This record gives sequence, C-alpha cells and structure tokens, in this order.
Amino acid sequence: MNRLSSEGHVVEELGGVRCSIVEKNASPERVEFLKKLLEYNKLQVITAPTPPPPVKPAPKPIPPKPVIDPVTGEALPVVAAPPPPPPPAPVGPPTFTIGVTNISFHSMLAVYERSLSTPEGKVVSIAYWNQEPEKKGELYWERRKQ
Repeated sequence: MNRLSSEGHVVEELGGVRCSIVEKNASPERVEFLKKLLEYNKLQVITAPTPPPPVKPAPKPIPPKPVIDPVTGEALPVVAAPPPPPPPAPVGPPTFTIGVTNISFHSMLAVYERSLSTPEGKVVSIAYWNQEPEKKGELYWERRKQ
C-alpha cells in the first residue's frame, strides 16, 4: 500500500498543538519508525492515540402492525420482542496519529522531492518510507551502455 497518496495535506490539532498530519491509524511499530526518521531530519514529531470510530446509533425498530381478530374484528394485543443487545465494539490494536509541528511539511512532497535522508546518509525512497524492501535491479539508463 502506498501510504503517500492516501490523502492531501491535512492540518489538525494534536495535544493542543497544530500539526501537519503525516499518517493516521499507524501501528506502534510504524510510529517508532517514522518518529526516528522525522526527528533525524530535524522535525518535531507529536503523536496522539487515534480516536475510535464513531458508533452509529441502532435504528429504531419498526412497530408491528396490529393483528385483527377475524371473528370479532378487534385488534389483538401484540407483544413485541425485546430488542437485541447492541454488539460490542470491536477492539483492535491501538493506532496513532503522527504529526509534525511544521505545518508546511507534506510527507508526499518531502519524499518525492528527495528532501529527507536516512540515518545511514541515503535519500528516503518511496519503498523506504513504506517500509518495503528496496528493489535491486537494472537501472533504465544503464541498458543502452552495453
């Protein structure tokens, strides 16, 4: 999944500080990775737990139609079944929102402009940002030299 093209530039408040959002719903491992990378590039990182998704209220039950006794023509009392209990909210692993205090920072532009570097001194690539293995192979400009 290319995490860089999921959203535009978003600015929100995290912990009372306006931040440029780098990523939402990130796992704790992803938070640690991005925090080290962004702090190495001299950006102040703020993380906050992602709020749980809003719970939709249960729809109101449709009242049953009255049943009419064919002999007397009177409405019979209808006993409605009690509503089922609401399902418990799914509890997943904790997720976090990652932001930087520089509100002009945009992660997609920073990676594509090659303005971030790794602690090893290399330029951050898309594969490195997405924590995917780097592709080793023939470079397109070296094909004609043979």
